[in-house]
Amino acid sequence: MNIGEVAALSEVNSKMIRRYEELGIIPKAGRSLAGYRQYTDKDVHVLRFVKRARELGFPMKDIKQLVSLWRNKSRSSSQVKNIALKHQHELEKKLHEVQKMLKTIGQLVENCHGDERPDCPILDELNCHK
Repeated sequence: MNIGEVAALSEVNSKMIRRYEELGIIPKAGRSLAGYRQYTDKDVHVLRFVKRARELGFPMKDIKQLVSLWRNKSRSSSQVKNIALKHQHELEKKLHEVQKMLKTIGQLVENCHGDERPDCPILDELNCHK
């Protein structure tokens, strides 16, 4: 299969497929006599795996590890779980930060009159130099 066919089947665009090759997440594609990249069904499967990991927000470094562990049938699931737990904790931390931002913005919006007056607690908060 050529890169366009693999992109369509895996739902990963050609640019990202080439990037994953550069990063070593997927193996370098074989080449046809004319020099075009050639892929297999196995490559499509790996790309779908990578796409799903990206949808879950895993960083590229972790995805590379996960692909390697997925291929290694003698792996221990604890290695995979540790990567997922670390990612879960990072997501929870980000969620907490976003919730804190939403609360602050909500309070600022609530306290802003939103009329013709020039005073604005939103701008005052953004201007504070802490």
